Amino acid sequence: MIKAKVIGATGYGGIGIIELLLGHPQAQIVRLDSINDIGTPISALYPHLQGLCDLPIANVKQPDETPVDVVFMATPDGVGMQLAGAQLQQGARVIDYSGDFRFHNSTAYADYATRIGRDPAHAAPELLPQSVYGLAELHREDLRGARLVGNPGCFAVSCILGLAPAVRNNLVGLDRLICDCKTGISGAGKKTAPTFHYPARYENMNAYKLAGHQHVCEIEHELSAVAGAPASVTFTAQAVPMCRGIMSTLYGALCAGVKPDDVLAAYREFYKDCAFVRLYGPADQVGTVHVRGSNFCNLVVDVDRRTDTLRVVAYIDNLMKGQAGSALQNMNLICGLPETTGLMQPGRYP
Repeated sequence: MIKAKVIGATGYGGIGIIELLLGHPQAQIVRLDSINDIGTPISALYPHLQGLCDLPIANVKQPDETPVDVVFMATPDGVGMQLAGAQLQQGARVIDYSGDFRFHNSTAYADYATRIGRDPAHAAPELLPQSVYGLAELHREDLRGARLVGNPGCFAVSCILGLAPAVRNNLVGLDRLICDCKTGISGAGKKTAPTFHYPARYENMNAYKLAGHQHVCEIEHELSAVAGAPASVTFTAQAVPMCRGIMSTLYGALCAGVKPDDVLAAYREFYKDCAFVRLYGPADQVGTVHVRGSNFCNLVVDVDRRTDTLRVVAYIDNLMKGQAGSALQNMNLICGLPETTGLMQPGRYP
């Protein structure tokens, strides 16, 4: 049995992985940590967990020697780099939700941190070379047995999965990739803010972080690695009046001689062994509701023949494939289990 601890257990990311671990046949939650609600049973904060998980919230700032196999850090940037080293020294494997370990060297991390206005100095640079980017569809073999995983960002999951086959197979130019992305407000997390207030969100859509979104670095980094050449992305994030779900519409100019049949064949080959990526054609009626509560990424693959443009629409649940679902998929791989264990659920429709 895999013994798991969740740090940041009271946020949306923490609750998401708790829900998944409760349904996992080979996992047991042994500790829940946070900086808030210390001593309160998690089921008192989230009543739907009553009788399923009633563990009290422990203080993450207090010394802890509870033996665990995997630690999920459902924490914001800057926290994982402070705590991961001690967890690794105790023999645990760490899956961090933030951007702290999505890059493998100090230079790449500094570029990311500078773009989002954070201190470019990493608090644990010695750990970066051993971190693995936690997008299983691209790094499955690296994840097997990994000790430290940087879970991908939610927008990044949709954009990378939507464009990776195209850049790998030289179907599109790399200099004008466009990611037009819409998300439900749960992607902003549990903390309140005036812009998350119901009157501000109801019947309102808006673009945000146009000066630079934190996921752009990892999207460009991963697509460049897949392509073997620098990829440049124009990224626009938009908040829409719904709770959960991401729809990313992705564009790239087709290279000379590429035919629509070449595109579909490339996507089918790239994802032939990927249980959580489903491919659809432009006539299929697919939307965010069809991935809600699931770990699937649905890709609608299309070619605009009039303009010779690749158009891919990627749908994920930002709290599942964009967060807790990918984290559990990564746990399965690092612990030697089939990556689908505890995750082959169709989601919640309607």
